[in-house]
Amino acid sequence: MNHPDASITSEPSPEPLLKGITVLSLEQAIALPYCTWRLALDGARVIRVEPLWGDPNRKVGPTVLEGEGEGQDLTGYFMAVNTSKESITLDLGKPEGRELLGELIVKLKVDVFASNQIPTNYEKLGIDHERLSGLRPELIWLGVSGFGPDRSEAAYDPMIQAYSGLSFTNGEPGSPPQKFGVSIADFEAANQAYTEVCKALWQRDRTGRGRRIDVSMLDCSLSLLALHIGMESLGHHQEKSGNGHPIFAPVGIYPTADGHLCLATGNEAQWKALCQLPGFEGLDRPEYATTNSRQANKERLEEEVEACFVKHPTDRLMEWLNAGKVPAAPVHTIAQTLEVPDLARRLLKFHDPQTGLGSAVAPPPVAPDVAPELTLPPRLGEQNEAIYGGLGYDVGELREKGIVG
Repeated sequence: MNHPDASITSEPSPEPLLKGITVLSLEQAIALPYCTWRLALDGARVIRVEPLWGDPNRKVGPTVLEGEGEGQDLTGYFMAVNTSKESITLDLGKPEGRELLGELIVKLKVDVFASNQIPTNYEKLGIDHERLSGLRPELIWLGVSGFGPDRSEAAYDPMIQAYSGLSFTNGEPGSPPQKFGVSIADFEAANQAYTEVCKALWQRDRTGRGRRIDVSMLDCSLSLLALHIGMESLGHHQEKSGNGHPIFAPVGIYPTADGHLCLATGNEAQWKALCQLPGFEGLDRPEYATTNSRQANKERLEEEVEACFVKHPTDRLMEWLNAGKVPAAPVHTIAQTLEVPDLARRLLKFHDPQTGLGSAVAPPPVAPDVAPELTLPPRLGEQNEAIYGGLGYDVGELREKGIVG
């Protein structure tokens, strides 16, 4: 018997936006791997090109899955930004390796080649834009570096935070410069690189030609200082504000009877609503009437607000604050992030049926249109046979020549 709605044709299931796109990435560390991980979540085929000894991050942090042989263990640190990728090994220090890379670009019809090698290594390794785009004009070439294509110092997130001025903005008033608790320079560069690649793919659809993209961690970090640099250049020096805010008050993280709570009042209506909460009525005084006067009396105000908060448990305070439409949030540990329903539902879930390994993975800034099915990060050179052999190469011969591991 037919279902009554059988005559209605349903729309085909949507496909990932980047399905059919091939990315070949000479990547290590965090910034570029996170960028290509986002591309993989959107359906792109991402093939990591690793030296014979592998990405050093494969050996960083505790092992979560042991493997057989060098580079075959998987660590949680490496896994975080490398699920759903493939891995081949290739020695670009040998002329034959550089020649083979060019052949891969052509034979795999690579859409995006990406690297976070230092710029002086581009020509040395045969990965420069001029060479690769000459082999495939449709190629989108991405270089992620610390300082841009004209400088070749090695760069890591903490030094970029320091050099750009980000570290100077972080910490409590009067404290030494302090880096952010997350690799903000890495991830901002990764997200901007992802955006530029998507723009270049859209542009290629219109013109048929690829382009060169250079993304520097330094430029991306400077962009985060939009308010600070604008005000400083106008002569308004800003000191560190810690958990507070240089203009608005009260803003901060306050102890409660059983934890901590973040309060962020941003206008007079919210301040008035706060003063109407049980036990907070004494804050409604002339010296706290405006944003400017509260900032001028900030030290005493903070002490009085803290004295009000510490008397009550977090859940009760959140009920009152939410009812009064006062912006506030409980302060969660990372462990709580995995358990709080509103946070946990945003995480990507990962389960490998072969090994039984299950894990939560932080989501990208914007969820993909089609929910991705995450697979284990590749072991070092795991796809050597499939990719090289599938293109007609004798993998054993490549190994004998020391080109492939």
